[in-house]
Amino acid sequence: MTTTTHDNHSLGNVHNTVTTENKTGWRKLLSFLGPAYLVSVGYMDPGNWATDLAAGSQFGYKLIWVLLLSNMIALLLQNLAVRLGIVRGLDLAQASKHTYPRFINFCLYILAQIAIIACDLAEIIGMAIGLNLLFGLPLIWGVSITLLDTLLLLFLLNKGMRKLEGFIISLIFVVGIAFLAQMFIVKPDVVDIARGFIPTTLNNQALYIAIGIIGATVMPHNLYLHSSLVQTRKIDRSEAGVKNAIRYNFWDTTIALNLAFFVNAAILILAASAFFGRGYHEVAEIQDAHKLLTSIFGKLAPALFAIALIAAGQSSTVTGTLAGQIIMEGHLNLRIAPWLRRLLTRLLAIVPAFFTVLHAGDEGLGKLLILSQVVLSLQLGFAIIPLIHFTSDKKRMGKFATSLPLKVLAWTFATLIVGLNVRLVIQEIETWAAASPGSATLVNYVITPVAVAIGLLLLYVFLRPLLYKHADQPIYVPHGIAAALDNLDAVSYKQIGITIDFSRNDQDCIRHALMQGGKKAHYTLIHVVETAGARYYGKQVMDNETQSDADNLDKYVAVLIKLGYKAEANIGFGSPAASIAQIVKDTKTDFLVMGSHGHKVLKDLIFGTTVDAVRHKVNIPVLVVKPQRKK
Repeated sequence: MTTTTHDNHSLGNVHNTVTTENKTGWRKLLSFLGPAYLVSVGYMDPGNWATDLAAGSQFGYKLIWVLLLSNMIALLLQNLAVRLGIVRGLDLAQASKHTYPRFINFCLYILAQIAIIACDLAEIIGMAIGLNLLFGLPLIWGVSITLLDTLLLLFLLNKGMRKLEGFIISLIFVVGIAFLAQMFIVKPDVVDIARGFIPTTLNNQALYIAIGIIGATVMPHNLYLHSSLVQTRKIDRSEAGVKNAIRYNFWDTTIALNLAFFVNAAILILAASAFFGRGYHEVAEIQDAHKLLTSIFGKLAPALFAIALIAAGQSSTVTGTLAGQIIMEGHLNLRIAPWLRRLLTRLLAIVPAFFTVLHAGDEGLGKLLILSQVVLSLQLGFAIIPLIHFTSDKKRMGKFATSLPLKVLAWTFATLIVGLNVRLVIQEIETWAAASPGSATLVNYVITPVAVAIGLLLLYVFLRPLLYKHADQPIYVPHGIAAALDNLDAVSYKQIGITIDFSRNDQDCIRHALMQGGKKAHYTLIHVVETAGARYYGKQVMDNETQSDADNLDKYVAVLIKLGYKAEANIGFGSPAASIAQIVKDTKTDFLVMGSHGHKVLKDLIFGTTVDAVRHKVNIPVLVVKPQRKK
């Protein structure tokens, strides 16, 4: 028998599922490793590739220091997200829900969802380009195939957190090995690479690419994701235990993000040594880079390049889905089936990619990739500012609140990122306005007001925690306040329904029903015939299956009557959920016992879950009996 409860934990199905207690030394460290690797794939997704290729081909090794700076910013912000998740046991979206009014949370959810769609867009384009480069598959087919990874994600989530982390780490390993092999092929200049770590002044073009690198590297949804994933570790909640968890997660984050830095630096170095050194200064398209690699180095380097691209896109798409679940449950307290959320997010990203390929071809896809990174960059302030506020709050974080030097550094980085984004928005609006007289009207009456509204929202997000510093009651309590328990008398049921499917679970269902009603209640054994004939002809059908089912149901009834119980059979036809609900209504049933098939996720996806559908159609208590596994 199973009883389901709605908990308020972030990623409730994997919350506290990885134990870290009673372990020491390396085993202790290894038990914490994992969450940051899932986060790190966002730092090497296909969106980063375009900015790294442009930086390397146009400026050689000169912008490696920008990559290092963005990695340091990411390291600081991800560690703040870790601190929030471990100390308060809340992810960033849940903490926002406790601080901001519901309307503001809805706005923050919409912006975060747009960022995830933009991220998904980059993954779709990367996968499509990778498949095109490796197998010659047309881009339109590549975009369509990316729908199938929804099934892969469902399979992995059903296998547990450690399996998912293992899959992601293996994909990162593929990307890392592919680029390490390419380094040996292109033979970069080590001295020039070392010089690239020295900061230099940036002209307008270099500044634009630098903004792109920072925007593509520090991803907003990763902050939501990391603050939730650290909660999958079951830790000792004492002060020393929390301190240890923060320390081990710091190492997890440092190792994973430095690996991501290696991949990004490798792409930039590849572009610098293969293209910049040979006079190719305008390589911003992934396809162009692949063609040039083919003409310069033969077949191996470009094949490795395409494999790494597919692995990076596939791993990023998994983490984007988890982030989508976190922001939906956190900001809105809305839970929908993971496959449905995954499908909706993917469809919202596939539609623009699909039409771009149809109307603008390969070139349009490259521009769409860069636009997706700009959208991600613009959303960053709405994640960073609340995060710094929450982790600086001494009342709620206690001894684990961020120190003054760390706070100053975090606000400096936040100001830098928001400032760069404001400059980028103003620059883009001016460019659009100057493009044509028709576009000026659109800019003045639609784009500019929307940009101003978003700017005001950002200002509110910044000011609210300062003005209402310690509102002890959360703005919105997810499940309401516990009601007074003043009547706990036993409930007796007179009319009990039992769904029968002629499986081994029938006996357990009947036993549990009899425990509820005893010999005083009246029992209705319900079976639904689902044949094609039953769906079309209803009660008029009398095929072999219907006759057989009716006979079997009568046998069950006869056994119950013989044992002294009051029982009858009732057969429905067609849709199981609708038929069961109708029989419940007709027989005035006041308690329903149903058997769960115990299906795996894929079977539930294909065949549907009758239990869920029935629960929404009836207004009586439903007991779900799950088959016991044989030991």
